[in-house]
Amino acid sequence: MTREITLLDGGMGQELVARSGDRPTPLWATQVMMDHPGLVRAVHADYFAAGATVATTNTYAIHHDRLLKTGIDDRFAALHAQALAEARAARDAHGSGRIAGSLGPLVASYRPETHPPHAEAVAKYAEIARLLAPGVDFFLCETVASLAHARAVLEGAAAGGRPVWLSVTVDDEDGSRLRSGERTADLGAVAREGGAAAVLANCSAPEAMEAALHVFAGFGLRYGAYANGFTQITKAFLKDSPTVDALSARPEMTPALYAEFATRWVAMGASVVGGCCETGPAHIAEIARRLRTAGYRIV
Repeated sequence: MTREITLLDGGMGQELVARSGDRPTPLWATQVMMDHPGLVRAVHADYFAAGATVATTNTYAIHHDRLLKTGIDDRFAALHAQALAEARAARDAHGSGRIAGSLGPLVASYRPETHPPHAEAVAKYAEIARLLAPGVDFFLCETVASLAHARAVLEGAAAGGRPVWLSVTVDDEDGSRLRSGERTADLGAVAREGGAAAVLANCSAPEAMEAALHVFAGFGLRYGAYANGFTQITKAFLKDSPTVDALSARPEMTPALYAEFATRWVAMGASVVGGCCETGPAHIAEIARRLRTAGYRIV
C-alpha cells in the first residue's frame, strides 16, 4: 500500500518580510499583512503550487499582548479574519488543500519563562480557536516550548471543535529536550490527555529533529517535523519585543539539503513534513519532488 505523507507549507513570516522589502518590526508577519494586502495570499498560492497540501494561516503572531504595544488591539478579530480569508482564497483558487489555523506562542517564541498562568493562557488560545474554527480544517499549535505551554494550548484549542496538532520546539543541540529543558518524552502523556491528533517538532535546527522523532514514535500518535533554517537563536532575539533581523539564515540550507533532512524524517516514520522559518516554496517543491520519486502519495 502506498504510504501517505502530508506536506505542510514552509515559512510564512520570513517569506513575507523578504518579499515586502520592508524593515522588520516586532509585529513581524502581521505588519506585512496589514501593509501589503494580498501578499499573504500570494505566498500561500506559491506553496500550493510547489506541492504543499496545507496552508497555515498567518495568525502565529496575532496576540493581544503584541497588538496592545502598538495600539491596534481593536483590530484583533479583523486581523484573524484577514489571515483566514487570504488562506482560503489561495486554497479555493488552487482547487484543493486544507487550512491549518496557526496558534503561536503567547508573549514570545522560545521563551517558556514568559508563558502566562494556565487559566489566562487557555482563555487566550480559546478566543483565537473560536475565531478561526469556522474556516479551518484543524489547528496547528506551533513552537510550543514547555509542557505547561502544551497543556494550555491543547485545552484552549479544544474550544474550537477541530482536530488539534501539537508542535513543539526542541533544543537545537538535543532534540530529546524541549526548549524549557524538559524531556521530550514527557510530552507523550500531555499530548494524549489533551487530545492531540498529531505531535510534531518545528522551528528548531534540522539536525535536532531525528532525536525528537525517535521519541515521538513511541507516543502512539501521528508525528512529523518542520525545521527552521536559522544559524542559531541569538541572545538579541530572546529580548523583549525583538525583530527578526536579529536572526540570520544558514546559507548552506538549500532546498536540496533541506529535502535530504525531510526525506530522512519520512524514512523514520514521519507522516507530516514541511518547512518553518527561512524555508520557502523552493524547499517545499524539492521535498514534493523527492517524495513522489520515492513513491509516496502526498495528501
